[in-house]
Amino acid sequence: MKFKRTLGTRAVIDLVPMIDVVFQLILFFLVSTTFAVLPGISLDLPGSSTATGNRTNGITITASADGRLFVNSEEVSVDGLDHALEALAFSVPRETVPVSLEADALVPNGMIVRILDSLRRGGYIGVNLRTRERGD
Repeated sequence: MKFKRTLGTRAVIDLVPMIDVVFQLILFFLVSTTFAVLPGISLDLPGSSTATGNRTNGITITASADGRLFVNSEEVSVDGLDHALEALAFSVPRETVPVSLEADALVPNGMIVRILDSLRRGGYIGVNLRTRERGD
């Protein structure tokens, strides 16, 4: 009786060490990643029946009900608003930079006028007033 003898080796790839390494890499990146914590400014925007949802890539000025004022995410005083607007550098003329004004519904009209005056003194002319959609 003749037996068939095979001398070839079977190549088996063990995936367990590779899975362990990938799992360790995932854990390393999860632990070492820092998350940016942005300040949350809660506003009660006034309602409008003609509100549209557009986002600007220019300047966002936020006025809260407790009197705090933010240029983009940096808190500034009302008196320091002119200086904060001057410090912003753009590669395009200031007349073309879009400005979005987010003011709480309880912000007095005088504060909004002071903000608009600062914008006009800085050379910004296009201002969008942010509102929320009001269902009628």
